[in-house]
Amino acid sequence: MNAEVAEVQAFLDGGVGRLVLNRPRALNSLTHGMVTALRATLDDWAADDRIRAVVLTGAGERGLCAGGDIRAMHDDAKTGGAGTRAFFRDEYRLNALIARYPKPYVAVMDGITMGGGVGVSAHGSVRIVTERSTVAMPETRIGIAPDVGGSRLLAHAPGELGTHLGLSAASMGPGDALLCGFADHFVPSRRIPDLLDALPRSTATAPDSTTAVAATVAAHAEPAPPAALAAQRAWIDACYAADTVEEIVDRLLNSGVPEAKEAAEAVLANSPTAVKTTLAALRRARTLPSLEAVLDQEYRISNAALEGHDMVEGVRSQVIDKDRNPRWKPGTLAEVTEADVARFLAPREGDELGLA
Repeated sequence: MNAEVAEVQAFLDGGVGRLVLNRPRALNSLTHGMVTALRATLDDWAADDRIRAVVLTGAGERGLCAGGDIRAMHDDAKTGGAGTRAFFRDEYRLNALIARYPKPYVAVMDGITMGGGVGVSAHGSVRIVTERSTVAMPETRIGIAPDVGGSRLLAHAPGELGTHLGLSAASMGPGDALLCGFADHFVPSRRIPDLLDALPRSTATAPDSTTAVAATVAAHAEPAPPAALAAQRAWIDACYAADTVEEIVDRLLNSGVPEAKEAAEAVLANSPTAVKTTLAALRRARTLPSLEAVLDQEYRISNAALEGHDMVEGVRSQVIDKDRNPRWKPGTLAEVTEADVARFLAPREGDELGLA
């Protein structure tokens, strides 16, 4: 087994194929090699009659996956970005495969599950959160827009919750992840080992592995903690229904709700270009017919971001220098024009993902 494959541990546990993201010191952030290994293994297991179900977990105690390896993306973008473009292409194709996987795909979203981590988990057929789960699409904080199919999940969250999460880069606890459609079941972390032990037994002789997996997960699930966002729907829906980011921020600042003011400050701290592009992308994602069509749109947006200033600057600020003081260009919402946003959404001649 080579070094790339070692970053994804793949093994059989009875009739269950186990995938373990294995970069715990990097919060299991995804490299291109990991994406390639996941795709190859899933393709093999789809045709393997021994495999009744697939389970995805993360090594270590901190999380399933903190996203793509943005430090590597930062370095690659400074030299032209060819490697990152190839990574996006393969990553988004993996996300589409997971969403259409022919066998139960159980993702244990224990701990931090963000960005690319959402892409390899929240499109699965069985999505589990624990009391330790922190789920987010925080891309606007580093100068890009939500991707890996996350813009579809955000677009179809109740009301304007997804708009709030996408523009502000806010995180969800387990209750919020369930409310917003990123997860299906709450299983306390102490019960996860028992669940993983039970799945091979329950699927071994069951005539229908989908039914067996569902019953086994249900037997270990418990009522989820309350969803904090549920109590904030009134101001979120009212403020984020506006047509422009400027009007959204104005409504947030003038709502008289302390949490709304905090949300406005978060939006204003993020990349103005990324925030405006995200709003346009989410509104369009509501009308697109499939995850594949959304991934095609995200591929255009991510590559346009790769060619701009803010992604490199955002990663520098958050991850490299950690000064938390990004110098966005343009620096204000008013300076980002409709034409600027349109360039992110425009088809890329000779460089389309072409999934839809």
